[in-house]
Formats: sequence, structure tokens, C-alpha cells
Amino acid sequence: MRTKIYKIDVEEPLVRLKRVCAYARVSSDKEAMLQSLSSQVSHYNKMISSNPKWQFIRVYADEGISGTKEDRPEFKRMVEDAKNGMIDLIITKSISRFGRNTETVIRTIREMNALGVDVYFESQNMNTLSSDGEFMLTVLASYYQEEARSVSENMKWRIKRDFEKGILWGARDFYGYKVENKNFIIVPEQAEVVQKIFNLYISGLGILAITKQLNQEGIKPLHSKLWSYGTILQIIKNINYTGDLILQKTYQENHLTKKKIMNKGEFHQYHVEDNHEAIISKETFNQATTIRNQRASRFKTNMKRSNSNYPFTNKIRCGCCGGGYQHKTTPNQHFWICTTYNTQGKAFCSESKRIPEKSLYETLNEYLGMTSFDERKFNKKVDYMIAQKDNKINLHLLDGTIDVLTWKELSRKDSWTPEMREKASLARKKNSEKRRDLTWEKLELYHQPSTH
Repeated sequence: MRTKIYKIDVEEPLVRLKRVCAYARVSSDKEAMLQSLSSQVSHYNKMISSNPKWQFIRVYADEGISGTKEDRPEFKRMVEDAKNGMIDLIITKSISRFGRNTETVIRTIREMNALGVDVYFESQNMNTLSSDGEFMLTVLASYYQEEARSVSENMKWRIKRDFEKGILWGARDFYGYKVENKNFIIVPEQAEVVQKIFNLYISGLGILAITKQLNQEGIKPLHSKLWSYGTILQIIKNINYTGDLILQKTYQENHLTKKKIMNKGEFHQYHVEDNHEAIISKETFNQATTIRNQRASRFKTNMKRSNSNYPFTNKIRCGCCGGGYQHKTTPNQHFWICTTYNTQGKAFCSESKRIPEKSLYETLNEYLGMTSFDERKFNKKVDYMIAQKDNKINLHLLDGTIDVLTWKELSRKDSWTPEMREKASLARKKNSEKRRDLTWEKLELYHQPSTH
């Protein structure tokens, strides 16, 4: 039998296209910069799509974000996509576009190299996977970080010189004013609301009450749908409404983090009098400040326990509006109430109900098998609670299960605190003594001898 041998032709291996993306960034959101970013995106679209050996993934582009910051949304998205195996090559204009923080650049590049992802810098004509890539990268990244520091110091010097001359830097529109060419221009309809806020506050209304009234009247704040406690407080504290200006109220931590920090004496501040048209008088502002300080002082004096002592802080959510519950104290009761309902009223949270703290303790003690409340035992079992209508509480446990509890309404007698009982006892004793004195007076009058 003759053996037959056949030659098998070799199939040409399939060539997988290299998956390529690009990263672009501008540090300012000014029109010229945004046009530059648009040009970069168009350039990379055309460059990658025209290469037959490349598969275009996308262009990741961050607008108006400094390269010293790590929290760049598109940059982070690109890194995650690379980790998920979606990218083989990243193209960017230069190391300074990729980042100006040496630590961030080196760490990211090493992460990419470990994944087999190459990064190509056009201006430096350098691939990070090449033999001398990391050495050159370290030198250049350090250079760009130092350059960023130098630019930051020069900018600080310019800003300081302008502050000394009373020149405004970096102001944006705020309620009551719009900013044009570093000048504050009054917005009449908003100015009327600012005046109303100050008048209500000085007349005795609290910040929460003012917040509720403005929301109920349908008056809208500048950057949100509803007024909040913080928004009203910032208006009452803002000296700009008097026509004066305080410069350098904040400063940047450093050129890398660019974190904004309140200036509490670390740097000079500059008070510019009569800088722009006032919405309220200085007398009105000073009167509001005095009232605010007095109320703050009374609050601190009456504050017997801090929020950290409340075991249910950040643990209760409203089943109606989704807001949190806060602790409240009245002369008669301690209870938990929906923050939205408390600040905005029933129109914004119609089904929430305040929960007596005593009822909540009793219900949880019964559920957890405790005679007295143990916060550690509670936290080991319960993740959070959702307050529902009909006195129901959905107990979300740490093991992922949900139990439903029902708390009981307190009778008037049960709702009394020991202090209230003592006060009532003293009142009864005083009334008893008063009645006894009246009885003796009547008896003495009855037994007095007749004068006839």
C-alpha cells in the first residue's frame, strides 16, 4: 500500500487592528481654548481613522480642567477603558497635555505599561513602551510640573498686585448681581428678593421659615430649583450686597491640588468700600449680622448634645421624598423629622411623619431583643432605615434583607420627659398650697366676731 502525503497550505494569520484612542485637554473654558480643543479632537479623528492598521476608539477630551488635577472625568474614563482591555495605544499632544503632576503621570504610565498599553507623545516623539521611555518621561514630567509651579507663582503675584489696587479677580454672577468686565451690575428682580430676605430676617423670621416662604411663593434661586438653608445663610452673610467688597476670602492650597480654602488669616484680605451699587444699606447688613450672632450664641448655649451623640444621624431616610431625617427637640418631646418637610413644608413632602424618639427606641429594642438601646449592636445589624407612612419603618439590614417594623404613637402621658413630670409636680404642689391658703382665709373670715 502506497503512502500518500499532502501539503497543507498555511493560512495567512489574521492581523488584528490596533485599537487607538487620543487624549486632549484645555485648562480653561474660554472660547479660544474651546476652539483649540475642537481642533485637537478633529485632528485626532482624522489621524487615527486614516490609518488602515488602526481601529478608532474615541477621543477623550477634558474641558477647562488643569493638568495638575487628578479628578479629570474623561482622563479617568480613558484609564478605566484601558484597564478593561479596550485600548492598545493612546496618542496625546505632549506630556503637559497628559498631566502636569509628575506623580500622576508616572503612575498612570506605569499602569498602562503593565497592561501593554503604549502612550505616544507627539511633541516629544516618544513611546512609553520604548527602552528609554520611562527615563525621558520622568525628566520631562518633572520639568512640566516645575513649569506649572512657576506659572502658578507668577499668577499669584499678579492677583496680589490687583487685590492691593482693589481690582476684582475671578468673580462670577451671584444672586442679585451679574458680573460684566469685573463690575457688579444689579439684577432688579433678584435685588428685590435679597431685600425681602433681609427684611424678613430682621423682623424676626428664622432662616428655615424664610426658605419655606420663598419656595411656597415659587421664587427661584439662581442655580437650583429650591432655596435651601445654606443659600439663605450665604446671602445674609454676604457683605457684597452693601456695595463693599472683600478680596481674597479664599486661596488655593497649592498648584497641584488647586483646592480652595477659606482664608482665616493665612493671607491678607482687602476691604474695598463703595466698590459697586448697593442692594441693602450697611446698617441693615450690620443689624442682620448682630441678630445672626445672637441666635448662634443662644444655639450654642442651648445645645446639650452634638449630632454625633444621636445614634440615628444619617440612618433614617424619608420614604416620601428621599430626604434625610434630622433630630429635633421641643419643650415637650425629642423626635425625628424629614428635613424636606421641616424646611420646605407639606407641599414638598406630603406623606412624611415625625417619629417620637422614645417610640423608635422602644420599637428597635423589641426587635433586637434589648432592654435598653445598644448603639453598637444596632450598627452591627442595621444599615439604614426608611420611614414610610402608617408608622412603618423599612429596616435595611447589613446582610441585604429588609424587615418592616411598626412604631406606636405615644399618649400624652407617655410623651412626658422626667423634667416635664417634675415641672408638673411642682405646679400641682404650688396650686395645692394656693388652694389651702385660700381655704384658711375663708375660714378666718367666717369666724371673725361680728362688729354689731
